[in-house]
Amino acid sequence: MRIIHTSDWHLGQNFMGKIREKEHQKFLDWLLATIDNVKADVLVVAGDIFDTGTPPSYARAMFNQFIVSLRSTRCTRAVFVAGNHDSAATLNEARELLACLDVFVCGRVFENPRDHVLVLNNANGRPGALLCAVPFIRPRDLIKSTAGETGQDKKQALTDTISDFYHQVYEAALEKQKELELNKSLPILATGHLTMVGGMTSESVRDIYIGSLDAFPGNGFPAFDYVALGHLHRAQQVKGADHIQYSGSPIPLSFDEGKKEKQVLLLSFEEKGVMEIKAVQVPCFRKLCTIKGNLDQIEKQISLLSDHDPDKTMWLEVEVAADDYLFDLHARIQAMIEEMPIELLRIKRKRKPGETGIDVEAKEKLEELSVEEVFLRRLALEEHDDQDRELLLNMFREIVYNIDQSDCADQTDQSDKTGKVDQPDTTHQTDKTDKVDQPDTTNQTDKAELTEQGDES
Repeated sequence: MRIIHTSDWHLGQNFMGKIREKEHQKFLDWLLATIDNVKADVLVVAGDIFDTGTPPSYARAMFNQFIVSLRSTRCTRAVFVAGNHDSAATLNEARELLACLDVFVCGRVFENPRDHVLVLNNANGRPGALLCAVPFIRPRDLIKSTAGETGQDKKQALTDTISDFYHQVYEAALEKQKELELNKSLPILATGHLTMVGGMTSESVRDIYIGSLDAFPGNGFPAFDYVALGHLHRAQQVKGADHIQYSGSPIPLSFDEGKKEKQVLLLSFEEKGVMEIKAVQVPCFRKLCTIKGNLDQIEKQISLLSDHDPDKTMWLEVEVAADDYLFDLHARIQAMIEEMPIELLRIKRKRKPGETGIDVEAKEKLEELSVEEVFLRRLALEEHDDQDRELLLNMFREIVYNIDQSDCADQTDQSDKTGKVDQPDTTHQTDKTDKVDQPDTTNQTDKAELTEQGDES
């Protein structure tokens, strides 16, 4: 049987005031066609279907239309598990209805590990594999804080808890295998949405276990035949364990992903184990480009972009040498790209090595700084030793993490109480940011090292 592994769609992403609707729709159309072209039986999406816990209405409509269109392909089953950006309530609100369409949705950890085990049928309708569909595991789902625990204690407790849960689900899969009474062993797959030890991140990836777990070791998993991972946006695999892989996001979600090829993974199984893992490249629907240098160098690099496809507007980030960072810089660069299919989204200053203090801060603009950099600027005004600075920084990161997670948690709690999730009206927001034409959708462990797939492999 054949399975497509993808993740981190982030439908509804607002990227520096721009929406990604056209790009996402083109990807979904491409995916529908690819499912038939490669004869895939099952689609597995390993988390972060949406970019926020309260996705805009167009993103929800896009997802629903994709599910409907999936029925016209040869795909017999689709599996969606929640990521750290997803709201369990948003995903689970139509869970029973989607089950009637052979779509399994898992928004949160179930009390019974057996409920995570699915039998995946091949094109002939016979069992071809077992899938342990595990979503992003929030610490509060499985573990309670204990007074007096050190930071290291919390890390070890969370690592052990996640590992124990995967082993429980794996044991449930083995029991299911026995119940099927087949004359052969089926491959056992799993999903996961977390950071593995040594994982290569990008600007758009959030920390998910602030203050309690940096990364999960590869030897924390039981003997799965394949682990379909989500969360990291760069396609990569665990070195020495190519059965544990990130598919990566299907479109670049930050400028530092702009040069990376995007892909989905096609798994082919025969009897017991993986027969083949093949990367299927996703076309580039919009180019994100970063150019760096002084004004002369930037102008030369921009001139080389003149052969860019005029039907695909490029989004541009410019990093300028500090000496050339002038008050009218934005206007100068706008003049360079005039009448070109390029839109300037961000200008950054390149800081000189060792340059700190008043000289830098006097030239900086707020939009150049991340949230953490703003906090570090404020922290620098206080007198603290290194230990206190590290403590304050970790506390700040935990606050930011809790804010990021609050929408998802609020939506889940509201759903538990009312059974209904109110969605914000984003129509006017779309009009104000980046108005786009509605596309036609009728056709659409030990510290393990990781190596990138695609360009990186």
